Amino acid sequence: SNYDLVGAGISGNKVYDLYLRLVEDVLSQSPDITVIYIGVNDVWHKRTSGTGTDADKFEKFYRAIIIKLIAANSKMVLCTPAVIGERKDCTNEQDGELNRYSDIIRKLATEYSLPIVDLRKLFMAYYQDHNPENKEKEILTTDRVHLNAIGNEFVAAQMWKILKDMK
Repeated sequence: SNYDLVGAGISGNKVYDLYLRLVEDVLSQSPDITVIYIGVNDVWHKRTSGTGTDADKFEKFYRAIIIKLIAANSKMVLCTPAVIGERKDCTNEQDGELNRYSDIIRKLATEYSLPIVDLRKLFMAYYQDHNPENKEKEILTTDRVHLNAIGNEFVAAQMWKILKDMK
């Protein structure tokens, strides 16, 4: 099958922003499959600018997005937020919150029987083998958050494992 990939991500967006522009930016494209990859800014911006998203609101908006996509007959793949810092020993400042938000997404994937690319678990497993010096960045990211070329290839490969078998 041939697919057209339409990127609808906007730098700095959080789940609330995605919810507000879902109809215009995503559903207007009539997607067969929608990949939801949101959550890093919801956690990260709590510390950087005080504008993050509380966990209860994160779950409510994420659920509302799922419900809208179901109503639009779009299949979907959920993704957990990967990292804010690449240390493999769980000493990155926001590891606990990232784990909590990832758990919310895992719960929603189970509840709605949706496929999930658990980037949080996949990245942490990758670091066990590829970050012997416990570096904070420059393994899969440029700056602890934004992916470098290897990180982009890693995420693409993980997503393809799920997407290639979706009909």
